[in-house]
Amino acid sequence: MQTKLASSQSNSYWLKIVIIFFCGWVCIYAGRSVFSPIIGEIKAAYGIDNAQAGGIMSLFFLAYTVFQIPSGILGDKMGRKKVLVTGFLLYAIFITAIFFANQFAVFILLWMLAGAAQGTYYGPQYALSTEAIPKKWITLGSAVIGSGMSFGIALGYSLSSVMTNQFNLSWKMPFVVVAIPILLVAIAMWVCVKEQINPRSADYEEDANRSSTWQQITALFKNRNLVLAYITIFCSIYGFFVIITWLPNYLEAERNMDKIEAANLASIVPWISILGTLLCSYVSDKLGRRKPVVLFMLPLSLVAIFAIVYSNSYTVLVLVLVLYGFIGKISLNPVLIALVADNVPKTSMSTAFSLYNCIGMSASICAPYITGLISDKSGSLNNGFYFAAFITIVGIVAMLFVKEGPPGH
Repeated sequence: MQTKLASSQSNSYWLKIVIIFFCGWVCIYAGRSVFSPIIGEIKAAYGIDNAQAGGIMSLFFLAYTVFQIPSGILGDKMGRKKVLVTGFLLYAIFITAIFFANQFAVFILLWMLAGAAQGTYYGPQYALSTEAIPKKWITLGSAVIGSGMSFGIALGYSLSSVMTNQFNLSWKMPFVVVAIPILLVAIAMWVCVKEQINPRSADYEEDANRSSTWQQITALFKNRNLVLAYITIFCSIYGFFVIITWLPNYLEAERNMDKIEAANLASIVPWISILGTLLCSYVSDKLGRRKPVVLFMLPLSLVAIFAIVYSNSYTVLVLVLVLYGFIGKISLNPVLIALVADNVPKTSMSTAFSLYNCIGMSASICAPYITGLISDKSGSLNNGFYFAAFITIVGIVAMLFVKEGPPGH
């Protein structure tokens, strides 16, 4: 009877944190995505070009990426819950403060601080969820959590475009509104999340301190599969951030759509990715392998990125965006997370996930600026999408060299 009760409580807990961490990703991506539909307004407000507008997002992701490894290390050493809650509270404060940014330098500073606060989330969150979710559901559970990214992108696009286009509000208002759910999620994490491994316990300290932090990171880089997973996620994220940063603006500039139509069409990618994430993750769990699923998804991502540029009709463009949503970065991410989890000791889990996201998200630093720069130099955003397709090919080649044992090993 006690065993059944404990099992029920355990199931209740991991389902609870899946929901909370899902909401966390909704907030993370909603805060980022309010930027994309108002690029035109921000350019006009500060008198900047496409490269500089892309640079705004690149600086945001620079701050986000720089904080990945320190937050993972702090999570392993001090407690992951503390890092999560503190980061989300700061995120709410900084993104609200953007409303008062009357100068471009102040806007950039607050936007980067918001990115840095977001940088505390990835490693500690996935370390906590990986500990809590039963192994047989690890990819699917991570997929449900990660699907919050899709909801967040769609929410950010809609919130920003509707508030500025239909209600004629200041382009700064979406940043204020999105801070409300961020604060609520911070409170939920503080109340509900538990540390499964106590970083102050004698056994944990003995394992964690057996080698220095630098030695632990070096050991991770000696793992062939981890390095290849890091390369693959970099390439996947590059293409993804070209799309979510520039697609609404691309549809306005190159396809002559209005702001709301462009935002709604761009939202196809995150909405369809919910289905793709759950299905691809389920298949990965059933196979007990990650490589075949990734090698199915990445080539289709390559086709979709090329086809965004080549599609001549509205119907074809919709179908292409559906395809990318189904097999793009959001759907791929939980499969690669499972690959990382398969190759990392528990005491280095937070550091490994933060390193994974740090390397992957370094692509988000490059993608917005490089795409804007290519657009300014060539006179068209099309070439930025071509370059993203080339980067995707590199990811496919990297995944070919991953070595997986038989399922269950």
